[in-house]
Amino acid sequence: MTPIKAIMIGAGQRGNAYAVHALSHPNELEFVGVAEPHEARRNQFLEKYNIDRANCLHTWEEVFSREKWADVVFICTPDDVHYEPVMAAIKQGYDVLLEKPISPSPKECKNVAAAAEAKGVKVVVCHVMRYTPFCVAIKNIINSGEIGKITTVVHNENVGNEHHSHSFTRGNWRNTKESSPMILQKSCHDMDMLQWLIGKNCLRLSSFGSLSYFNKDNCPANAPPRCTDGCPIDCEYDTRKLYMKGSEWFRSVAVGHANPTDDEVEAALKTGPYGRCVFQCDNDVVDHQVVSMEFEDGITAIFSMSSFTPETSRSIKIMGTKGQIKGHTAHDTIIVSNFLTGEDKDIDIKSSGGHGGGDSGIMRSFIDYIRGKEVADISHAQISAKNHLLCFAAEESRHNKGAVIEMEAYGE
Repeated sequence: MTPIKAIMIGAGQRGNAYAVHALSHPNELEFVGVAEPHEARRNQFLEKYNIDRANCLHTWEEVFSREKWADVVFICTPDDVHYEPVMAAIKQGYDVLLEKPISPSPKECKNVAAAAEAKGVKVVVCHVMRYTPFCVAIKNIINSGEIGKITTVVHNENVGNEHHSHSFTRGNWRNTKESSPMILQKSCHDMDMLQWLIGKNCLRLSSFGSLSYFNKDNCPANAPPRCTDGCPIDCEYDTRKLYMKGSEWFRSVAVGHANPTDDEVEAALKTGPYGRCVFQCDNDVVDHQVVSMEFEDGITAIFSMSSFTPETSRSIKIMGTKGQIKGHTAHDTIIVSNFLTGEDKDIDIKSSGGHGGGDSGIMRSFIDYIRGKEVADISHAQISAKNHLLCFAAEESRHNKGAVIEMEAYGE
């Protein structure tokens, strides 16, 4: 079997999470090029995937300055650098794996979907949660009719307090103007999940939320701008705790490459964004938000995103006319309650890898889809753009005191 030839644009954490499929499945996927402005990441990717140095490029523009030279392009750049490269890829006839969100602009999201359809290319958006064993199992239970007709869904995204401090207070997604709103960047997964699991269109929604804690109003007295400036406060968000001996992911992001030394981490914290006091950053994205939705057939759903949880996980309860599904990704368990028998059935989910198996799951589906196989529930750009609108509408509602947004007319 001839492998699909791919170019990676953006060889950061997300790009590498998808690219690793090529190492374990060399007959399916081969990377022949990379475009990455960060020298260390670019060279690491080149060496890891044995790419010809002539195809080791600095910018996405260089990729498309050539005639088409691969089958697919992976676009894993920052949120505000998705639109131009994906439109260039579509124009040249590449199929695309596009990191979410499509774009921070609803108009651009719809443009990508329309351009892909008009050109006849396949653009798959990385809504990896729908590819997890957890979500696939829930979807299969719903489709079986075991819980009857869905009436209500309550879905929680537990961001995790340390994760929020890292990514959404100090990190790349802290500021709406520099990336995208929290509901889009973090929770477009969840809007996609809800619409997909329910299987109906959302008719209307309203939303509330704010940045209530990670702001200057809550800054302790005498706290310096940087934790490394000798902060006297015993704080759960002290970078000297979170990064020096903490998550390897936190450490590698702070430095900019994998497996950094303690000296490299310490130097990065003294000068870079991850050493700042969480109460004195330039962040503006919310740290909690709720969205209330009404779907077709009278189905109601509540989505709640909160950063004030000890773990990064998702939990969901789906209530039907004949039973209920309750699941939590942190425990890899699903409980199905049957109203007729009064019995509960426990389903253990075997998941491994990034995003609870979603990273590997989307790669398997993407490869099959590109090869022309029928893939149910693929998250192509036309579906994703529609689901993105729920995020944009929720953000508009939040800024307008929870005003109800009618989805049929929204974005026209």
